[in-house]
Amino acid sequence: MKTVFLTGIHTDAGKTVASAIICKALKADYWKPIQSGYPEDSDTRTVKTLVGETEIAFHPESYTLKAPLSPHTAADQEGIRIDLNKVVRPRANRLLIEGAGGLLVPLNEKDTIVNLLKPEDRVILVSRHYLGSINHTLLSVALLNNLGFKPGIIFVGNPNPSTEDAILSLGDCEHIGRIEETDQVDANFVAAQSVLLQKKLEEWLEE
Repeated sequence: MKTVFLTGIHTDAGKTVASAIICKALKADYWKPIQSGYPEDSDTRTVKTLVGETEIAFHPESYTLKAPLSPHTAADQEGIRIDLNKVVRPRANRLLIEGAGGLLVPLNEKDTIVNLLKPEDRVILVSRHYLGSINHTLLSVALLNNLGFKPGIIFVGNPNPSTEDAILSLGDCEHIGRIEETDQVDANFVAAQSVLLQKKLEEWLEE
């Protein structure tokens, strides 16, 4: 079993589209263990629509929370405490896990997204350029390094060589590739991007 844990440098970095592309490229099952803003927001539904693969399983969430807020706050509003003992990973040959927000998003009074990681996971960090993104990306990389992970990094959007060169030279991470900027995210876009990233993703996963 090979597990890819996908996280981002902030909430709108592009994790869900990246998840769809990676699932398509690796023929990996998809699992979003904790979903806020449900049912209006469902990353599982979005990925399933974008991937369109009958051979890929889309595993049910451990927690679905109504408020579109940080999981700990959304859970509090429903009188729920997120218990990591109830967040049980599905079994799959290849599994992609999409986190909620960034690495230090709280789940309860003591756990954050990083507590969902296991030592054998391969971690992908999604980064998008904006003022401050170098700092946010390098902080995420440093945290993962301190936990024993060397993340793969995927940049989303148009190239920004100055930003990307700084991240790749200062951070202990591996550049996997780029997801292009588009105004039309659909199954065709996901399929095309998956072809471009497939070889590098396969090589990275098998390292």
